[in-house]
Amino acid sequence: MTNAAASQATFLGHPRGLATLFFTEFFERFSYYGLRALLVLFLTAAVAQGGFGIDEKTAGAIYGLYAGSVYLFSLPGGWVADRLIGARRSIWYGGILISLGDFLLGVPGGPGLFYAGLLVIALGTGLLKPNVSAVVGDLYVDQSGARRDSAFSIFYMGINLGATLAPFGPGTIGETVGFRWGFVTAGAAMLIGLAQFRMTEHYLGEAGLPPKDVPAAERRRALTWLAAGLAVLAAGTAAFALGLVRVSIVTLADWVLWFMIVLAIAFFAIVFAFGRLDAVARKRVAVIAVFCLCAALFFGGFEQAGSTLNLFARDLTDRSLFGGFFAAHEHPASWYQSVNPVYIILLSPVFAWFWIALGRRNLDPSAPVKFGIGLALLGLGFGTLIFAADLIIAHGGKVGPQWLLLTYLLHTTGELCLSPIGLSNVTKLAPRGFASQMMGTWFLGTAIGNNLAGRMGGDIGSDVTAMPGAFLRMTLVGVGAGAILFLLSPLLRRWMGGVR
Repeated sequence: MTNAAASQATFLGHPRGLATLFFTEFFERFSYYGLRALLVLFLTAAVAQGGFGIDEKTAGAIYGLYAGSVYLFSLPGGWVADRLIGARRSIWYGGILISLGDFLLGVPGGPGLFYAGLLVIALGTGLLKPNVSAVVGDLYVDQSGARRDSAFSIFYMGINLGATLAPFGPGTIGETVGFRWGFVTAGAAMLIGLAQFRMTEHYLGEAGLPPKDVPAAERRRALTWLAAGLAVLAAGTAAFALGLVRVSIVTLADWVLWFMIVLAIAFFAIVFAFGRLDAVARKRVAVIAVFCLCAALFFGGFEQAGSTLNLFARDLTDRSLFGGFFAAHEHPASWYQSVNPVYIILLSPVFAWFWIALGRRNLDPSAPVKFGIGLALLGLGFGTLIFAADLIIAHGGKVGPQWLLLTYLLHTTGELCLSPIGLSNVTKLAPRGFASQMMGTWFLGTAIGNNLAGRMGGDIGSDVTAMPGAFLRMTLVGVGAGAILFLLSPLLRRWMGGVR
């Protein structure tokens, strides 16, 4: 196909290149959420069942390290694309690393090889994840905001379709055939995504090509920093693997958590001190800092879907609803990881209509109020599980799946009030010249939240006697943080300077 014909091809009324990126992200999310559904289950499963048989606290720390690193590495991943190889090559090499990492997880062996696989996946996702979204934007540089928003809505559907189907693919295979085969399935899916990317890459036109305006001296500095960073990472990994640094995984997770917190504080301090911001910009950056803190709190609870709620589904939920096709007449626990993306697909159009309808009546809540609602709904979701845990303690046995389904419903509605609103407002509030860096702080807040989710999930585990107290604390944190946002919303709205 000629370049002219490729540029005129369409997908759902959009440039055909959107389909290339849609399916690339679909298979990447299929791979990611397939692994996410299995990770804690594999780590805590007995050796006789094909797992590692480690304690739940350590498993939670590993989950938190992995999930947090995926978002943390998005920061250098975007930088590498901007300074060196371009977004399109970053997608390609990132996908290769993801596949390689998944296949490493599928190789029978000890923890060292497994942890290396997780690190490779995190590096690959850090390269692919931010840059595939950037290329979507590049396709619409000269087009209207409404058309761009429509494209991202279609792209977001690809994310959630991949997340919905993943537990039924790698999740089911991992729990019924063998965990290692589940990981291999995730890697094979990423290879399919890479194959279609390479075969249809010409539809992207000029979008995502390597930067041409980076001075040679700056490129050399970038290569030097990249080499130094990879060397430090390799040395640290080797020291840990060889036992030269004797530290538990739980302690390592804590160190990484504090590193990310200090990094976030230092970044905002530097921007305030040396960013040459006027009074309006300083107030808007302060609002972004508050939003990033809220993101860390929210995702610290929300991302327990892969740790606490995953173990709750496996050990404390009656999973016999769909009959006896699966062993022990129970469907796989990983299936519950599909509930959130299904709710997202169903509810996203409803929320989009609802906000527009309120806006027409001049009743659309401000971003801080929406954040407060999201945090409160997160807390109420954990409040639901207090009753479920109390029922188990009082009567023994397991509870029905309706408790998890209701919790996921409340958490998903909270996500729709907070996550897309946060992404939109960070781009609106960021001072000129700081947009990408401010978006990086949002991902950093998400990384902190994912690390927290693993740590808290590991502390709770599947000990039902500890759950009512732990869930009560999470309920109070969520609802309390939401109430504080409500109280601060008039001040924060003034600081936003008319941005809604």
